[in-house]
Amino acid sequence: MAKDIPTVSQAILYDSGSTAPVIRLDTPQWFAWLDVPSNIRFSYTLHNRAEGYIDGFMTVRKERRQRGGAYWSVYRRRDGRLHKIYVGQSTAYDP
Repeated sequence: MAKDIPTVSQAILYDSGSTAPVIRLDTPQWFAWLDVPSNIRFSYTLHNRAEGYIDGFMTVRKERRQRGGAYWSVYRRRDGRLHKIYVGQSTAYDP
């Protein structure tokens, strides 16, 4: 059976497979979670605030560069086409 994909909703990461099942975004725990090698993807809900419902989902994936290092990209299907957007590398938390 496939592992559940962690989900981000309203600036909180929900990961049932983690020791910390709920993590707020942009905190030291969030950046530590991003840097764990086994964390390679998560789903991000897109809320339509005007209508009050979820519009769709984006999948964020950690990918390896040819020259080394990892970076994050967003994938979203819209109008029958898959779109990919580069997000960037995980960065260390610096208050």
